Amino acid sequence: MHILLNGETTATTAETLSQLVIELSLEKRMIAIERNLEVVPKSEYDNTRLCENDRIELVHMIGGG
Repeated sequence: MHILLNGETTATTAETLSQLVIELSLEKRMIAIERNLEVVPKSEYDNTRLCENDRIELVHMIGGG
């Protein structure tokens, strides 16, 4: 399937947001995800299914000071 990830067309085998996070080797607690212009709570990543051409905006938090 193809999704639009941060503005770029990306092929993925992930079926849910949780699987996408794993596929991208990201840490769930350090990211925020918007799917089709709606912020998805972390508690819903397992239940949020991806669909062809979904628009995903993913922000990765970086600690520091």
